[in-house]
Amino acid sequence: MNVIETADLGKRYGKAWALRDCTLAIPEGRLAALVGPNGAGKSTLMNMAVGLTLPSTGTVTLLGGMSATAPAMLQDIAFMAQDAPLYKNLSVADMLHLTKNLNWRFDHARAKARLVDLGIPLKKKAGKLSGGQQAQVALTLALARRPRLLVLDEPLAALDPLARQDFMGTVMTAMADDGVSVLLSSHALADLERVADFVVVLGGGELRIAGDTDELLAEHRLLTGPASEADRLAGLLSPIQVKRAEAQAHLLVRTGGPASAPVPPGWEAHPVSLEELVLAYLRPTGIGSSSASFPRTELTEVTR
Repeated sequence: MNVIETADLGKRYGKAWALRDCTLAIPEGRLAALVGPNGAGKSTLMNMAVGLTLPSTGTVTLLGGMSATAPAMLQDIAFMAQDAPLYKNLSVADMLHLTKNLNWRFDHARAKARLVDLGIPLKKKAGKLSGGQQAQVALTLALARRPRLLVLDEPLAALDPLARQDFMGTVMTAMADDGVSVLLSSHALADLERVADFVVVLGGGELRIAGDTDELLAEHRLLTGPASEADRLAGLLSPIQVKRAEAQAHLLVRTGGPASAPVPPGWEAHPVSLEELVLAYLRPTGIGSSSASFPRTELTEVTR
């Protein structure tokens, strides 16, 4: 089952497209990282996925084909915006009570116990908590609703490294214990590389690439070799990105083959990190498209 599936999805504000022609399928049970620069369309995609914004074109369905605006989705989806939406003048205990009254499927005892374990004072006003504590309270309120899909829009942006680690630890525990699927938007690629098993890259309001993280990393290679051969090799391989120095050139290619695929004589192949992969698709240079349909090339084609 796909927890989020879109077909030719687009959103236009006036004459400007925030997102267009997005066709995507995210399987259940994944932590899907949604990455891209500011203005790439990440929040637009998330808002349409949770029913806060209606598409201009195309469709989006959730949890195996249900409409994002269906009443049943209100209980099965939890959405946490970047600013950790809390009533700053209410105490943590009051926030628990209020959220319980607004949601029929809310595990009050579990939420309270978790906040106590985190050392978050229940009598303290939400606005007096640290940024990390506010994020934990908002996440606890979301998870206590026992959603099937958790959508997080830049939850790590204002957190220090320790708070980010604690926050992600909570998310991973919820996935393991409750089977929650997660879509998480973030710029923290180093954090995402450790936890994300699915990646979605948006750039300029378009889907650049999406898929299983391990599979995408396995089918991309960084070729390093003489700069004098870069143009010839680029013409054969249609690389995603080309970087040149005086003596050496680096070509990031999508091979579609195993890591042991032969490489051209005089060149070396190296694995790529998630950060290298994402940045290459966001800032492609050399020969290659900036759309989602970047070519695959068998390295054996250029070794004969």
